[in-house]
Amino acid sequence: MKYLDKIQSPSDLKKLDESALPELADEIRQVLIDTVSHTGGHLASNLGVVELSIALHRVFDSPKDKIVWDVGHQIYTHKLLTGRYKDFSTLRQENGLSGFSSPRESEHDMFFSGHSSTSVSEALGLATALALDNDKHTAIAVIGDGALTGGLAYEALNNAGRSGKRLIVILNDNEMSISKNVGSVARYLAVLRTKPGYFRLKAQTESFLQKIPLIGQQLSKFVFQIKTRLKNLIYKSTFFEDLGFRYMGPIDGHNITLLTEALEGAKTIKAPVLLHISTVKGKGYDHAEKSPSTFHGVSEFNIDTGEPLYSGANFSSKFGEFLCEIAAKDKRICAVTAAMSLGTGLEDFRKTYPKRFFDVGIAEEHAVTFASGLSRGGMIPIFAVYSTFLQRSFDQLVHDGAMQGLHMLFAIDRAGFVGEDGISHQGILDTAFLNAIPNITVFAPCTYDGLKHAFIEAVYHRSGVVAVRYPRGRERDYEASVEETFTPYEWIGDTNASCVLVTYGRVLSEVLKVRQTLLMRGHSCAVLKLTQIIPLLSEPIERAAHAKDVFFFEEGIQSGGIGESFAARLAEFEHAPRFHLTAVPDEFVQHASVDAQLTRYKLDYAGILSVTEEYGYGAE
Repeated sequence: MKYLDKIQSPSDLKKLDESALPELADEIRQVLIDTVSHTGGHLASNLGVVELSIALHRVFDSPKDKIVWDVGHQIYTHKLLTGRYKDFSTLRQENGLSGFSSPRESEHDMFFSGHSSTSVSEALGLATALALDNDKHTAIAVIGDGALTGGLAYEALNNAGRSGKRLIVILNDNEMSISKNVGSVARYLAVLRTKPGYFRLKAQTESFLQKIPLIGQQLSKFVFQIKTRLKNLIYKSTFFEDLGFRYMGPIDGHNITLLTEALEGAKTIKAPVLLHISTVKGKGYDHAEKSPSTFHGVSEFNIDTGEPLYSGANFSSKFGEFLCEIAAKDKRICAVTAAMSLGTGLEDFRKTYPKRFFDVGIAEEHAVTFASGLSRGGMIPIFAVYSTFLQRSFDQLVHDGAMQGLHMLFAIDRAGFVGEDGISHQGILDTAFLNAIPNITVFAPCTYDGLKHAFIEAVYHRSGVVAVRYPRGRERDYEASVEETFTPYEWIGDTNASCVLVTYGRVLSEVLKVRQTLLMRGHSCAVLKLTQIIPLLSEPIERAAHAKDVFFFEEGIQSGGIGESFAARLAEFEHAPRFHLTAVPDEFVQHASVDAQLTRYKLDYAGILSVTEEYGYGAE
């Protein structure tokens, strides 16, 4: 790499001649495509902000100037420009670079990230702290148009516009979130894109007035007020100006010279500024430009063809197939997603039943309350959502779901370990927070057939809020038969076994292997497979109470989880067995492969076997 090799920090970038920057951008795109094709990750979004990242680090002095990237899935170029190029091949690998922003990695990353619509709130907090410290540096939030569909962004914009703080919000408008943007925000931004000349002239005029000695600030403010009043007589001002922002743009987000000039201008304004840029998601890689949603988050792929190296059925696709099956027979079935129709397997449903498909944008809180309205209106809504994003809807689950007693379904995808996406995306908390809410039922099937039967049970044989949680990826192989019709639990083995292994979900495959080993060693061992995990039923607990040792293995957080609930119920028996719980301790799970995570927390075959051996179930 002619230029990228020389950049160890943003100060090295500032030394490059402007004529070298387009070639640097090409080098960066080559590195992004090559690396992500091997490690997986977010590609299209990163390809779209290469020039913006370069311009930001040319104009501002990070980390003294605070750059906050919304979601953090478009931060790869920022990593390359802030001293992490040599380690970039370790992206998303165990003990390697995170796929999102991480203050542990670099002082240039302000926050851990992974969820959308947080950047303006964070940047406003930073801007306020800078002002309180009499620090003249700038806080910058980079937010995409998709993230603007999240309510938190509007709360922050409303607060920021009235704050008077030195804050720059960069709206990266690529007309795409994860799935194609929908709704009034996307239409509004499309209208703004028709008037670039007017807004560029406005920004240049304001920058000129600001530079007039002594009276520049007062004159700029006066002209701004007069202009706004005159403009409002002719046509409405922009939404952002109504909130109190100085609006600039839209400008070409792939023109480094224009971006640099705009950022230099915004930097001089001692008030909240919204810089609107237009970019192409996936720019520089033909396959990603043509299909940006597909290349938003990818696994390993062939660079020449754009095809994934591994494909086939998984829990998400099987859920989508089943939903289409029952929707064909039941017109009450509705699907709701928060901009994740591709990731949750809903694309076929969207195309086949468009009137019953609702993409509400990146607004999980609204999705739950919207679903409650659908339910009250006689529909059967199914909100398909990743476990990590369901966290954002806790209050709505309580107030607008369980408290109402309405029949609403939740398809909780990516439950448990999700691998390389890191600490913000692990689905290990849903069991604990759902366990705290009354009037909720949760199923945790471990096979595709089990998934189908759990949803049939949830849709037609249960009431209230019902959730079905399932892991990322494919079903695992099982050495023992697993019941394919719905039962809340299944007892596998001798009823009077002295050792009982209890689990649910994906870990069952490993537990069954351990049982076979213990049987070969001469130990009496049974497996209790839980499908209904909330609320726990009395019967399986009573059966386990006759054992000498009960081992519970849980791919979820220990505190407040299902294992602790099982232990509390088991302790009520007069002669309760010894209870041993293996779950995720009080910590966030770092990125690694799913298999590596299972190994780390003793939820694979070797780990489970070692736990039983600690308590006397070794080889005789």
